[in-house]
Amino acid sequence: MPRLLDELALSRAEGTYARLLARLAKADVVLLDDWGLGALKENQRHDLLEVLEDRYARTSTIVTSQLPISKWHEWIDPSLADAILDRLVNNAYKLDLKGNSRRREKIATPS
Repeated sequence: MPRLLDELALSRAEGTYARLLARLAKADVVLLDDWGLGALKENQRHDLLEVLEDRYARTSTIVTSQLPISKWHEWIDPSLADAILDRLVNNAYKLDLKGNSRRREKIATPS
């Protein structure tokens, strides 16, 4: 997610924002990893809304997060949270994974 937000900001500065949004809209799957790790700036919230709006009910978006869904509204900020979450959560499947980190297992077991 942080890299996507950086890429969106850079594309806006370079004048390629619409092209990047179109490319993201056409992708079969977009994975938003590390959802909720850092605070969102206002322009990032708008970018996120644009991406999700273009993808809504057309293609798949996967979100991974350690932040509980009950905290997402407050993390996004009330001004755009309803619109963003409406496009993301209402047509979604939720999987709660439990257990140890798979990264720990890979570190503990040499290949």
